[in-house]
Amino acid sequence: MNAKPEIRFSACPHDCPSTCALEVEKLDARTIGRVRGARDNAYTAGVVCGKVARYAERIHHPDRLIQPLRRTGAKGSGEFAPIGWDEALDEVAEGLLLAEQRDGPEAVWPYYYAGTMGLVMRDGINRLRHAKRYSGMYATICVTSAWNGFIAGTGRLAGADPREMAKADCLVIWGTNPVNTQINVMTHATNARRGGAKIVHIDTYRNGTAEQADLFLCVRPGTDGALACAVMHILFRDGLANRDYMEKYTDCPAELEAHLQDKTPAWAEAITGVPVADIEAFAKLVGETPKTFFRLGYGFSRQRNGVVNMHAASCIAAVTGAWLHEGGGAFHNNGSIYHWDRKLVEGLDVMDHSIRVLDQSRIGPVLTGDPVALKNGPPVTALFIQNTNPMRVAPDHNLVRQGFARDDLFTCVHEQFMTETAKAADIVLPATMFLEHDDVYQGGGHQYITLGPKVVEAPGECRSNHDVIVALAKRLGAKHPGFEMTSLEIIDHTLQASGWGDVETLRQQRWIDCQPEFDRAHYIEGFNHPDGKFRFAPKWESVLPHGFGPDGGQEAMPRLPDHWAVIEEATEAMPYRLV
Repeated sequence: MNAKPEIRFSACPHDCPSTCALEVEKLDARTIGRVRGARDNAYTAGVVCGKVARYAERIHHPDRLIQPLRRTGAKGSGEFAPIGWDEALDEVAEGLLLAEQRDGPEAVWPYYYAGTMGLVMRDGINRLRHAKRYSGMYATICVTSAWNGFIAGTGRLAGADPREMAKADCLVIWGTNPVNTQINVMTHATNARRGGAKIVHIDTYRNGTAEQADLFLCVRPGTDGALACAVMHILFRDGLANRDYMEKYTDCPAELEAHLQDKTPAWAEAITGVPVADIEAFAKLVGETPKTFFRLGYGFSRQRNGVVNMHAASCIAAVTGAWLHEGGGAFHNNGSIYHWDRKLVEGLDVMDHSIRVLDQSRIGPVLTGDPVALKNGPPVTALFIQNTNPMRVAPDHNLVRQGFARDDLFTCVHEQFMTETAKAADIVLPATMFLEHDDVYQGGGHQYITLGPKVVEAPGECRSNHDVIVALAKRLGAKHPGFEMTSLEIIDHTLQASGWGDVETLRQQRWIDCQPEFDRAHYIEGFNHPDGKFRFAPKWESVLPHGFGPDGGQEAMPRLPDHWAVIEEATEAMPYRLV
């Protein structure tokens, strides 16, 4: 009879708010079997998506990179030959040092994103950046608009306990499709429905979540702000606004009410395409249901005006006073609750704030010499890339391709597979996957810190992000205590410095529930602005210190919730838009 496989515990590393707690079958020192959700984790609740359940197919895929490679053909040809690790690292260090000698340290741009969400393996690249005074990177591809829109109102990237979705009488799922992309939300939504809750879904197309909703509102892309304004117009018009709450907890309710006088359902229908009757029904439902929970997603970041739209949507809970109730309020991401001390992970203690910070979304203009994108500084002549595939995901694809094809650009890519970006590199280094190294994770969509310990050995010659950073630092002469420590030692130090205990305690517990008390999570003690008020009128210059786009532009943003018409409009000649 076959013995039962050993069960090891971990956390999903993907760029998904669920950051699921996992139970992993370990078949032998190098092999995993089935991956399941941890049943005793209150948010994961034993459920994971199909992609992660079948992770063995990815970790044991025959196309994985397993040895360092040097380019032998033309740039982008995908022609490479194997080389040894020492030779590869020496050549990478030489490429970075040559760029630094020619044009200064800002000519080197360490570029990364969310290929893993582990704190050490994702953010350790910044320790090398700061120790060497390389160009900074402003992360803008995925989350910026949504995060800043939520913070504009609350002052903090945190909201009601997401497990309270199960206690809601009305659950509004807006700008996310959890049936297909974040299944754990639907676990709690299903529990709410069993208790009699209504589910409302707002999105730009009819998807799996729409099929399960009691009310589906299909908005034209980029028009969510108009819908939110019309809903608030009705709440004021029909006496459904909680004036006592607004008087105590918000900045300018009378001004907002006056501003919304002409934001009628008919006005919104013309902009959003949502019928007046549906807008009225939605407003009546949330206005008459105190325990309404707004689960706001990352769809707001897929719009040019998403920061304004997210803020407008988040204002509804402040108008109704939904924050007062368990099972009510709003939630987008819990990033602010973890109070990490990141000095060791990212080298923040040696960060030079005078160094330029480049926009990751503008890698095309950066690599093709746009002086605005380069902040009027030197050209970028060396890239070191981990955790991302800009040749596939970055905007201005033609410019990105043109930039990567430059003969004077040295590129090293540390990857798991031969991606489009890896094909454009001079040196490709093979990377570990999450079960092959130690890391620690925080949940964006919940409130847990979870340990992700090494479970199996990596195939071939794969090395972790941390190990590669340490090896390069040695060759580059970069000094920092983090370069002298293992990833597990960094995790232990960071946990203790952040007030979360030590790594051995976390290993025993598997996760830490960091959820703040109700009064803090629901802003009963006041919102996170100096006056304790929710901002209907945000100070955009404070929310967006880097500006809105390359030329700033905060002064053009609406002072109060509105439809900000900076989106591309479909025309007869150009009838389609990416959504």
